[in-house]
Amino acid sequence: MPIILAIETSSELASCALLSDSTVLSRESSGVRTHSQSVLPMVQELLLEAGIRLADCDAIAFGAGPGSFTGVRTACGVAQGLAFGAGLPVIPLVTLAAMAEACRARTGATEVLAVLDARMNEVYWAQYRFSGDADGGWTTVVEPVLCAPEAVQPLAADGLAACGNGFAVYPQAFEGKDFAHGAHGDIVPHARELAVLAAPALAAGQALPAAEAQPLYLRNKVAYTSAERQAINAAKAGA
Repeated sequence: MPIILAIETSSELASCALLSDSTVLSRESSGVRTHSQSVLPMVQELLLEAGIRLADCDAIAFGAGPGSFTGVRTACGVAQGLAFGAGLPVIPLVTLAAMAEACRARTGATEVLAVLDARMNEVYWAQYRFSGDADGGWTTVVEPVLCAPEAVQPLAADGLAACGNGFAVYPQAFEGKDFAHGAHGDIVPHARELAVLAAPALAAGQALPAAEAQPLYLRNKVAYTSAERQAINAAKAGA
């Protein structure tokens, strides 16, 4: 098994994980320090616990998005800086896929809908299928989408499990929808699942030079003026 460090800061929870000898060690931080302040101390703790140096890792994985604009930039920047310093490649991974892996680990579901709060009364969502193949097992059924929560429409699938804080933040938008029944609204992206997904990604040749690390943005414009926000809210209210 490779040794992989994973960094995830796309939501309100910052986390780091280390995959080594088929074991995943992890740390997380929420509400105490900002993500940029909490990541490096967590990385140092993990390396110390595992008794290895950063240079002993085979790659650094990070949650590339979608997610918080500042958050995905933080994960990308930290991963890129560490990778440059240690001469390691990076593995950008989709945050929604990490949520699907967390849902599968909890429920055993092989058809998963992941919905992440995007703020501004919108959500990011994607749909995945797990086959258990040696290449990692996950197939993307619906690519990541940004839309109003009411517009989430997964493809029909037997045993579809739903997860993500989008269900917890916008409960009224999903009320009465069959796919939302029993949704695991506490699941958010975590480095623990990124580390698990990174191993087959590395084996499949998906690692990149540090210089090519890039966040995944679905929202073309992340900052609006007050007038623009009022216009957007008025349009949504009239829809």
